[in-house]
Amino acid sequence: MNDLKKQRKYYSGKKKRHTIKTQIVAEKHTRKIICLHNSIGKQHDFKLFKNSRVFIHPTIKAQTDTGYQGIKKQHANSELPKKRSKKNPLTKEDKIQNRKISSHRVLIENIIRELKIFKILAEKYRNRRRRFNLRMNIIAGIYNLSLK
Repeated sequence: MNDLKKQRKYYSGKKKRHTIKTQIVAEKHTRKIICLHNSIGKQHDFKLFKNSRVFIHPTIKAQTDTGYQGIKKQHANSELPKKRSKKNPLTKEDKIQNRKISSHRVLIENIIRELKIFKILAEKYRNRRRRFNLRMNIIAGIYNLSLK
């Protein structure tokens, strides 16, 4: 019964499987990974950010995706794409701004793609959950070393 409770913690209803979520903080210009933080699969992106206690200097612009709604309260110098709703569709200026933000964020998405070259991250993780954080840090270290 105890194993079932542990499994249930990691079950993500959205993905319909057991997951571990990883947050990557990277520097855009050097493309180096600065920080990693892991959590159980059903945790929201912004809650993961708050629990990681990552300090971003107020002068640094944080560019995030729409999963981080509410980051403006903690870090005023942040850029989020605007979300549309049925009642409030996006204006042309909003669409242009979203495209600009996504063109800057594509560098971070490319870093994530390069990490997924290590198949342990791209496919089902079949090892012990306890060592996932260690393996993520090792892969990030190898990636940072390959940039030199």
